Amino acid sequence: MRDGTNKLLLMAAGLGACCLARAVMRSARSIDLKGRTALITGGSRGLGLVLARELAAQGMRLVICGRDEEALHRAAAELQGQTEVLAVPCDLRDRGRIAEMVQLALTRFGAIDVLINNAGVIAVAPMEEMTQQDYEEAMQVHYWGPLHAIQAVLPHMKQRKQGRIVNISSIGGKISVPHLLPYCGSKFALTGLSEGLRAELLEDGIYVTTVIPGLMRTGSPRNADFKGQHEAEYAWFALGDSLPGFSISAETAARTIISAFRQGEAEVVLSLPAKLATTFHGLFPGLTADLLGLVHRLLPGPGGIGQHRAKGKESGSWLAPSWLTFLTERAARDNNEVPPQEQPAQHAGATP
Repeated sequence: MRDGTNKLLLMAAGLGACCLARAVMRSARSIDLKGRTALITGGSRGLGLVLARELAAQGMRLVICGRDEEALHRAAAELQGQTEVLAVPCDLRDRGRIAEMVQLALTRFGAIDVLINNAGVIAVAPMEEMTQQDYEEAMQVHYWGPLHAIQAVLPHMKQRKQGRIVNISSIGGKISVPHLLPYCGSKFALTGLSEGLRAELLEDGIYVTTVIPGLMRTGSPRNADFKGQHEAEYAWFALGDSLPGFSISAETAARTIISAFRQGEAEVVLSLPAKLATTFHGLFPGLTADLLGLVHRLLPGPGGIGQHRAKGKESGSWLAPSWLTFLTERAARDNNEVPPQEQPAQHAGATP
């Protein structure tokens, strides 16, 4: 009996020591964000814009980029009331433009302390309707774009022996789900890149944080691409993003991400469902794949518009938008996913 008690006490002491060591390490790695500069790709709307708002509130200067110049200008106009902002139109598929953006940021602010690779594209459809272009675009935006941005900022960060790199991957970068194969494949690539970079850059005082979001209410389904039976595809996608308890708000996600990279964490999985799913997959990968096979049977089959693309805003039905997707629709309005001219009358003239 005494031996058992002693073992429990030793285990408790060991666990306590590990927790204390982790807390000390996190404290030593923690940085003050005030007065520093963050570059956020895809910072004009959705999660990127919410991250920008949160960082501005903490006193950071911002460089934001995006492909949609109108959305980028709206975001910059909002953020300039809180902090100093440089807005750069940039297509992450253009390596030369990425290098130009980084140089513009260094010229303007003298440093890039935090790089947040957030920009993303989503095409939703069964594999029969996916094309080579879908896979190539996903890899360009989710893998090559972040890699080229990292390569552009690394010489500067290495010279200063400090920096934070944040790669926004996805639960789809840990568990590949049906109807999102280009997205998941490219996010798996980003996750692998991010984890390897973490190990190689620690000696330079650069901390890489891999972010694994589950479902988030950012408002992005409206501007995602849907193929095949696009109305049905949009409906299940928007419903999933709107479910309380299964999805989290973009604001909660942003605060968790900022806390993680500020303290130099290696990885953060957002939301309890995502944590449970990754744990289950790690223990039972075969069973997870078989269960997802059953899910696939419930999803829309090929057909409809085939390999043509339709935006979520062009794919409405009686299910979406509806009261069931209210949270996602509200997030779209709040996070610059909806141009002012398309806002409902009651939102006209509202400040983002």
